[in-house]
Amino acid sequence: MLTATKNDLFASDAVFISEQTDKEAVIREVYQKLLDRGYVKGDFIAHILEREKQYPTGIDTSPISKDLPNVAIPHTEGEFVNTRMIVPIELVHPVKFHNMIEPDKELDVKFLFMILNNDPEGQANILAQIMDFLNSTPVEQLKQLFSSKSTSEIYEFLTEHF
Repeated sequence: MLTATKNDLFASDAVFISEQTDKEAVIREVYQKLLDRGYVKGDFIAHILEREKQYPTGIDTSPISKDLPNVAIPHTEGEFVNTRMIVPIELVHPVKFHNMIEPDKELDVKFLFMILNNDPEGQANILAQIMDFLNSTPVEQLKQLFSSKSTSEIYEFLTEHF
C-alpha cells in the first residue's frame, strides 16, 4: 500500500474513474476500493454519507470559469481513515451534489476530490489546498485535468501541478 506523505497527497492506486450516476453509488464504489487497499476503516461509509447530507460539499466552479465542471470535496472525520491524502475521482456522468455554500441548491458535479485525513488538525488545511489549487491553476490546465480519460493521466497531472 502506498501512503501519501505531507508532500505527496496522492497515491497512484487511489485515483478513480466512476461510471456511477448517483452520489451515494459513487461514494460506495470508491469506499470499497479504499477499504480493500487499507486507506479507510469499515465505518467510513456511513459517516461520509451522513456528513454529505449534513454538510454538502459541492462547489460551483463558475466564478473561476464557466468552462469548468463543478466539483465536490466529500470527507469525514479522521477517526474513520488510516492516512492523509486526496482521492481524485473523475465522474463519467454528471452526479448531483448539494452546494457547499447554498445547501438547498444542487449542482451537476463531474470531479471529486475526496479528502482522507487522519490528522484532526489537517482537514481544513487540505480543503484550503484544494481551493487554492482550483483558484491558482490556469483554466486551460484545469480543463486538461477534468477531461483526462485515465487514472494515470489524472495522477500524473495532480502530482505535477498540485
